[in-house]
Amino acid sequence: MNKSVKVAIPVVLILVAAAAGGGYYLWQQKHQAPAGKEKAAQGQVLYTCAMHPFIIKDKPGVCPICGMQLIKKVEGTQASAEEQKMLGHVSLSPTQSVMANVATVPAEYAPLSKEINAVGIVQYDQSKQAKVTAWVAGRIDKLNVSTVGAFVSKGRPVAEIYSPDLVAAQQEYLLALRSREQFKKSTIDAISQGGEGLVASARQRLKLLGVKDEQIAGLEKAGHPNIKLPIYTPLSGVVIEKVVQEGQYVNMGDPLFNIADLSTVWVDVEVYENEFSFVKMGQRVEIVSQSYPGKTFAGRVSFIYPFLDPKTRTVKVRVEMGNPGLKLKPDMFVNASIKAPLGSALVVPATALMDTGKRQVVWVESQPGMFEPHDVQVGARVGDKVQILSGLKQGDKVAASGGYLIDSESQLAGGSGGGGHEGHAGGAAAPGAATAPGAAGQHQGHGAPAAPAAPKKGGGMDMGDMKM
Repeated sequence: MNKSVKVAIPVVLILVAAAAGGGYYLWQQKHQAPAGKEKAAQGQVLYTCAMHPFIIKDKPGVCPICGMQLIKKVEGTQASAEEQKMLGHVSLSPTQSVMANVATVPAEYAPLSKEINAVGIVQYDQSKQAKVTAWVAGRIDKLNVSTVGAFVSKGRPVAEIYSPDLVAAQQEYLLALRSREQFKKSTIDAISQGGEGLVASARQRLKLLGVKDEQIAGLEKAGHPNIKLPIYTPLSGVVIEKVVQEGQYVNMGDPLFNIADLSTVWVDVEVYENEFSFVKMGQRVEIVSQSYPGKTFAGRVSFIYPFLDPKTRTVKVRVEMGNPGLKLKPDMFVNASIKAPLGSALVVPATALMDTGKRQVVWVESQPGMFEPHDVQVGARVGDKVQILSGLKQGDKVAASGGYLIDSESQLAGGSGGGGHEGHAGGAAAPGAATAPGAAGQHQGHGAPAAPAAPKKGGGMDMGDMKM
């Protein structure tokens, strides 16, 4: 074998080996590239805590602070609905709860009675007012009542009047009586019965002139007319207005006195339009007056006026009540208290409610140290309690104090809490914007959450896991 052949054989072997090695390298690159990309992609999968977004780990586990299961934090992806719901929660450690003065109270059913306080004015009982008027024209010869405020009785005359018309009517009646006796002697039935008609007609005229039956009986007994006729009041009461003087001439129908029975009075109470719907007929009302400190008068709602005063934005409520000793005077200012029973209702402390103007929110402790916002519909406010119509159930523990501090934590961390956000607790916040703990006052004006005061036991918190 010559020298050239000996050289060519090794060169060919080298070229074949190089070609085989190059092909194998290209085959390896082609089949291992997807696996490499998958590993690279898997390297982007991180895990974080919905309550503490600064805790970031590269493998599943539990949060070293609150013990919650970590959720995936993948760049460029959206959190699940359950994860987004958890973003509105706020978790506080026992130390943070003490620092924030957070106290929880269970929502419970309790009997409610709304108390409506209003001012009122004492008025006359209009059903017990009357006027004494002149039934006939004439001259007031005598006044038995000469001053306003005097008490008058229904059975005693208040004045005496002389009237020529009244004297003529009495004489006509006496003449009818004598004529009846003469007509009875007639044998003609029409004439004998005609006397009765004359007497009845004359008697009716006297009654229309205000003469009472007993006065007519006295006229028949005396046999001559009375020059002065007594005038009686239609009811017993107090003279509140005196219109005439003794010796004054009056016409038919002219008023002489105004009388009011003050044994019962009305109190017109002004109730604001946002409260009058709680007032019902027959409700008990307690009245107090500055004139009688420590004394309480009681009455009942007898009428609710069907209109509203546009100036004061109030509705008048009439309270009818007794007035023993005439202590309550007309036009006296009083304070009224109406208690409207609302029955048994679900109530929470008023301090637990946060009203944003468009929403009413309470913070509910779903787990120890973990709070979530609940939108509620409220009813009546009674003292330090507020009625809950919907949004809570019996036994839910609400933050009675420290709710605004919890809400501020949610706001600073970007969660959808109660103060000013229009969304619900499950708002569309990003996973990285989850709520961070920390009491108010731990933030130093930067909006970034402070580290927790004390981790839970067994958490094994590693400072290297925090991505601030």
